[in-house]
Amino acid sequence: MTSTASSTDSRQDPAPHDRRPAWQQRLRRFGHTVRPAGPAAGVRERLVPPFSRPGPRLWAALGLSPAFGARVARWSDWGGPLLVTLFAGVLRFWHLGSPKAVIFDETYYAKDAWAIVHRGFEVNWDKNANDLILSTGGHVAVPTDASYVVHPPVGKYVIGLGELMFGFDPFGWRFMTALLGTLSVLLLCRIGRRLFRSTFLGCLAGTLMAVDGLHFVMSRTSLLDGVLMFFVLAAFGCLLADRDRARARLAAALPAGADGRIRPDAHTADTLRLGLRPWRWAAGLMMGLAIGTKWNGLYILVAFCVMTVLWDVGARRVAGARRPYLAVVRHDLGWAFLATVPVAVVTYVWSWAGWILSPTDGTGGYFRNWAATDGRGSSWSWLFPDWWRSLWHYESEVYKFHVGLSSPHTYQSNPWSWIVDGRPVSYFYESPSPGTAGCPSGAGDKCAREVLALGTPVLWWAACAALVYVLWRWFFRRDWRAGAIACGVAAGYLPWFLYQERTIFFFYAVVFVPFLCLAVTMLAGALLGPPGAPDTRRVAGATGAGVLVLLVVWNFIYFWPLYTGTAIPIDDWRARMWLDTWV
Repeated sequence: MTSTASSTDSRQDPAPHDRRPAWQQRLRRFGHTVRPAGPAAGVRERLVPPFSRPGPRLWAALGLSPAFGARVARWSDWGGPLLVTLFAGVLRFWHLGSPKAVIFDETYYAKDAWAIVHRGFEVNWDKNANDLILSTGGHVAVPTDASYVVHPPVGKYVIGLGELMFGFDPFGWRFMTALLGTLSVLLLCRIGRRLFRSTFLGCLAGTLMAVDGLHFVMSRTSLLDGVLMFFVLAAFGCLLADRDRARARLAAALPAGADGRIRPDAHTADTLRLGLRPWRWAAGLMMGLAIGTKWNGLYILVAFCVMTVLWDVGARRVAGARRPYLAVVRHDLGWAFLATVPVAVVTYVWSWAGWILSPTDGTGGYFRNWAATDGRGSSWSWLFPDWWRSLWHYESEVYKFHVGLSSPHTYQSNPWSWIVDGRPVSYFYESPSPGTAGCPSGAGDKCAREVLALGTPVLWWAACAALVYVLWRWFFRRDWRAGAIACGVAAGYLPWFLYQERTIFFFYAVVFVPFLCLAVTMLAGALLGPPGAPDTRRVAGATGAGVLVLLVVWNFIYFWPLYTGTAIPIDDWRARMWLDTWV
């Protein structure tokens, strides 16, 4: 028996005597398959594909008994992802408080987080607040004057939780982003396992994200986008779990024939109600938290809602529904809407509780007293409470700010350049002299010490090819997994093309980094070959995929000093500036 643990192809093994023309057999190596002459997979296997398991040949090659190998395989379902997560966590928490400085936009979010967990709203800080915070270990008084901010509060509450636990210092305000960055690796391992039905490929996806430079830097910096990425990925995982549970329930309800095989049944597929589906409600909560972190979560909510409805249509079609779209409208669409949109909206509004409960006499949150002052006498005052009208006014002002933001910035970039690592963002830079701040005494000239938000180049450039493959699988093979990956990338990436004149930055792309890693994993699975491929094909594929992964890991190690603010000789720093636009 051949191992199937390393392939993204979930079809059954071909018939022993494949009489298809040679050209079809050659194309099959690249993912193209004409329906085999043998029996097709049953309805149960199509609704709920089994997870692949290594075959006895692998255990024999490792000198293990089949029984012990089976126990190892069961352990690896969670053990593998946890080991990858431990690896990611060690990287992210290593010297987390370095640089001991307020880097890039930490100057906003670290202080806003400290204020919001103490006062319920953001405040104006003195110009010298950063130096005072660092010199006193965070023992500073929190101002009372409300500040105008343009992002919702969830991400700042998350950052503030770390500050409450570990103090108002660099380690404290980076702790929660590092924790969520580490947990997102665990999520991606499990999501990849469920998506590809392979623990090996799931762990590969998590490993790729663990060594992505952009994800790594964002996990070690108290910015909002890493928090947003976590909630988006968690929502995707919830919807994926909901998909499996719904399809399993459909499969369980279908009648079995005399031979014990499940048969499609139009009546069951057209009329079965799938209930409340708790994972979908959890996804709505996660999306509400995402929108409550940054508004671009709205685009992702819309995309994910469309995706999950199409998943329901596909499930009912496989189960035998004559009119799958009508069946989904009748039995699934209403609950799908209630479980996502209203839940997300309520979660978003609730995230403003600290601002809503603040005083309305001018000492509370910014614009909190608008309805009682400038907004007095509104034609809507009889219908909506003051807090709602004040919040609505605040949100409308924030929207005007976002769409009109065009102030030039040294590190702004056009989204066209993101996918190729065109313009990274420097969060921190200093030039220590030899013998100081970690600069080797024999460096000769000065050193460079930088924290650069740069995706691991080999990984991102491989992702460009992987996205082409994913789109091909989606358009020409109708592979739902490729469609899900493409949806995640598109939802996090394409909306920014609507705002090309706006001041935007490459690090916004961290939201779709998990889906880029899934795309590269899918490409690696295709390189490994489909189940039942000849040994020569599998060895060649494994060699190609292994070389790709090793190159990604080497590339991450090579750029490690630029990700962690490690001082290196200036010539070594210049050698790492592969593109002029990185400087």
